[in-house]
Amino acid sequence: MTDTPARLLNLLSLLQTPREWPGSELAERLRVSPRTIRRDVDRLRDLGYPVEATRGAVGGYRLVAGAAMPPLLLDDEEAVAIAVGLRAGAGHAIEGVEEAAVRALAKLEQVLPSRLRHRVSTLQNATIPLTRGDGATVAPSTLTALAAAVTGHERVRFGYRAGDGTETRRQVEPYRLVSTGHRWYLVAYDLEREDWRTFRVDRVGEPFPTGARFTPRDLPAGDAAQLLAHSVTRAQPEQEVDVTFAAPAEFVTARLPAPLAPAPTGPDTCRLRTRSADSVEYLALRLALADCEFTVHGPDALVSYVADLGARLSRAVP
Repeated sequence: MTDTPARLLNLLSLLQTPREWPGSELAERLRVSPRTIRRDVDRLRDLGYPVEATRGAVGGYRLVAGAAMPPLLLDDEEAVAIAVGLRAGAGHAIEGVEEAAVRALAKLEQVLPSRLRHRVSTLQNATIPLTRGDGATVAPSTLTALAAAVTGHERVRFGYRAGDGTETRRQVEPYRLVSTGHRWYLVAYDLEREDWRTFRVDRVGEPFPTGARFTPRDLPAGDAAQLLAHSVTRAQPEQEVDVTFAAPAEFVTARLPAPLAPAPTGPDTCRLRTRSADSVEYLALRLALADCEFTVHGPDALVSYVADLGARLSRAVP
C-alpha cells in the first residue's frame, strides 16, 4: 500500500479497536514493512493521536486516552448508531447535554453519506418518542440546520407561526439555541424588525441558510439564556403556583426541575410556592412525575386541569 494518507486512515481504523496490535501484524495487514508502521505511528502522534508503544521482541501499539479529543473514524453501523442517539438526546432535551448533542449532530450529519442519512431517518421514523405534555416536538433536521447557522455565523430565513397562529417569514442572524428542558428556543437578531427576538423552534418551518455571513452582534445585556428568560416572562404572564406534597422535600426536589423546588414543612411534607410562566399542561406533567401524593391549591387553572387529567386517567383504567 503506497498511498500514505489512505494507509494512515486504515492504520488509525485498526488502532481504534480496543486491543494492542503487534507491529508485525499491522505491517502484514497493511502490506508494508515494520519500519513504515513505526513512521506512520509517529505521523499519527504528530496529528494528536496518543498511540502508545510497548517494548519487546515483537512490540505492540494501541490507542490510549490523551489530553484532547482527536477525530475518530466510524464505520457505517457506528455512525448510524451515534446519529440516532444524538437525535434522541436532542429531541428529549436531556438536561446538561441537549445543546452539545445538537452541535455534535450538526457536525455528524454534515459529513454523513446520503445512504446513511436515509438509514438514520428510517430508524427515527420507526420509533415513537415519549413526548412532553404540550405536544411541542422539534424535527432534528430543524435543530441541526439552525445549529450549523449559529456556528457558521450565517443568516437564515424561515417561516414562523406565532402563538395566535399568525404566519410570518423571518430573516435573522442566529445567535444561540437554548433549551429550557421542555422546549427549544432560538435567540436571534431579526433583521426586518431591527431588534433581538426569541423563537420557539417547534414553530419554525423550513429554515434556509442564505449563505450570507455576519459578525455576531453584542447582546443588549447578559447572555442568551437571560435574554430568553426575560422574553418568555414578558410574553407570558406569571401565575402563583401553590402545591403541597406528602413526601420529604429532598425526595420531591430530586424529581422536579430547580425552579419547582419545594420547601420543607415537616419531616414528611413540603410545599411549593413560586411564580411560573409555564403552561398548566407542563406544570401538571412535572407535578405528576414527583411520584408522590400532592394537592394543588392554585392557580385555579392548574387545579382544574389536574382534576380533569386525573379523571381522564381514572377512566383509562377498566
